[in-house]
Amino acid sequence: MKKQLRNIALLCSLLFLLILPYFVFAQSALDHLQSVGIAGGYDPKTDETSAAGIAGLAVKAFLSLLGVIFIILIVLAGYNWMIANGEEQKIEKAKDTLKAAIIGLVITVGSYAIADFIFKKMLT
Repeated sequence: MKKQLRNIALLCSLLFLLILPYFVFAQSALDHLQSVGIAGGYDPKTDETSAAGIAGLAVKAFLSLLGVIFIILIVLAGYNWMIANGEEQKIEKAKDTLKAAIIGLVITVGSYAIADFIFKKMLT
């Protein structure tokens, strides 16, 4: 029991040491970035709530949701294939679902990459 408590205390102290720098340098990094932005000619009143930022966030959220849906479809198709018990009709249905989900996932990832590239160029 003593050894287990010692291990937990050691783990907590190591975790604290690893997380501490994120809290210490947070404000100074933000100040530095703001000064760099002002020196670059950006208006300090501008933030992420511009029209392009909101549109980009909405598109990214929608495409992320589609990606999750396609991953769920892939897992579901694999599960259906596993429980098909050799029935050809169920296996073919699972294969068709798997093919459609993979095609949809490729399209979604591609459109996410294109949207990310476009909105990054619009914001800079």
